[in-house]
Amino acid sequence: MSQSVRTRPAGSGQALSEAYDTALLDLDGVVYAGGYAIGHAVDSLAAARAGGMHLAYVTNNALRTPDVVAAHLTALGIPTGADDVITSAQAVARLISERIPAGSRVLVIGGEGLRVALRERGLEPVESADDDPAAVVQGYGGPELPWGRFAEACYAIARGVPWFASNTDLTIPGARGIGPGNGAAVEVVRIATGAEPQVAGKPLPPMHRETILRTGAERPLVVGDRLDTDIEGAFNGDVDSLLVLTGVTDGAQLLAAPPQHRPTYVDADLRGLLTGQPEVTVAGDGFRCGGWTATAKVERLELDGEGEALDGLRALCAAAWTAAGDGSCGLDAGKALARLGL
Repeated sequence: MSQSVRTRPAGSGQALSEAYDTALLDLDGVVYAGGYAIGHAVDSLAAARAGGMHLAYVTNNALRTPDVVAAHLTALGIPTGADDVITSAQAVARLISERIPAGSRVLVIGGEGLRVALRERGLEPVESADDDPAAVVQGYGGPELPWGRFAEACYAIARGVPWFASNTDLTIPGARGIGPGNGAAVEVVRIATGAEPQVAGKPLPPMHRETILRTGAERPLVVGDRLDTDIEGAFNGDVDSLLVLTGVTDGAQLLAAPPQHRPTYVDADLRGLLTGQPEVTVAGDGFRCGGWTATAKVERLELDGEGEALDGLRALCAAAWTAAGDGSCGLDAGKALARLGL
């Protein structure tokens, strides 16, 4: 994929599981939500694996270790080894290890995933700013993370200790809804200190580098539900992406996406790995996909025809992204999306 501005979703004559050697799958909102597998995820991933596609699970959540994540996936019916899980904790631990000497102490504001990843890189996790840390690392620590942990980070940062963050996702999906993510906690420390962390997680390059190093992927396909982490991360890594509509992104956000947030492919869920993708073609002054034609007018997007809702959405993407060029589409899409039930 080139870094030229994408103006329509791509088509594929092959099933995506055949066109790409490795799926780099986000977890929350793609494979599971809270403790439960998302519909069609288990069967779709089993079929993709049986067809020869390598499955790797790439998460910005730094709380759990790869072993714990792999056990969770296996319990859901998705056989997974720890080596198939890549976390932002691993990415930030590598980043820190390249900045400070081996054996250095690192103040941890987060969970066990960070501690395990730091030890893997020959670094020593500590709990207090008074333990003479050479770095501070902050990652998602779960809803019970004590407020005093943020104070420890602030004390160390105020002394000039470099600050790292696993990721800056403001929210995290769960079984009960959307809660505050590590990015919200990072903002607490940023406001208190005025400092800026070095960030490793999606969509930034350290996470993509960690993923490629650990998987050896040659033709990877990023699969995610978030435009600002998964899809932008694929854009920054210059690889193709599949957006699934099982998580936080809705149709309106997709149509308004700037170039770095425009996925290569769009599908409802992980069944999209097992099929080709329909072409979106020019049709007069609009764009056609399946039985739908979408056109950008002066103030709104218009949709004519009938057929599969996803084909209509793909046609609308082409009309919106072409009209927006290298910006964000501000045209009213409400009526068109309502026709599709989106």
